[in-house]
Amino acid sequence: MQKPDLKFLFAHPAHFIALGFGSGLSPVAPGTAGTLAAWLLFPFVRPHFSNLGFFVFLVAAFAVGVLACARSGRDLGVVDHGSIVWDEIVPFWLVLLMTPEGWLWQLAAFIWFRFFDIVKPQPARWIDGHMKHGFGVMLDDLVAAGYTLLVLALFKVLFNG
Repeated sequence: MQKPDLKFLFAHPAHFIALGFGSGLSPVAPGTAGTLAAWLLFPFVRPHFSNLGFFVFLVAAFAVGVLACARSGRDLGVVDHGSIVWDEIVPFWLVLLMTPEGWLWQLAAFIWFRFFDIVKPQPARWIDGHMKHGFGVMLDDLVAAGYTLLVLALFKVLFNG
């Protein structure tokens, strides 16, 4: 297993994407760093698209992520290496797209997404354990995004009437 560094990050475009533009190189909690990078980048990326356009962008980013994560995982010697964080970035952008306005809602989304990404409730746990390729790497975090959106929707109903 290779430990990624800046040389690895820039060795191939797939690595730059899969490692979340370098956020996955964080020595502590790279998944959290990748999710934080997604949150910080969202205000710069989102305004360039309509809702439908951003959704299409996310589908394309997911597809690119399948390929980039597969390539980087193969080159690192671990399918879902901890430094691979594109699987956090794209699903969290989807969460942010559907999160109610306001930084408190976004903070709640961040916390819930990280919780579900770490805990991996079914079927995310099964996907993580059995789908050992780029699609599986991306898909289990998409499930975490789904759980996050469900919790946020429940909170919105409970607290906003």
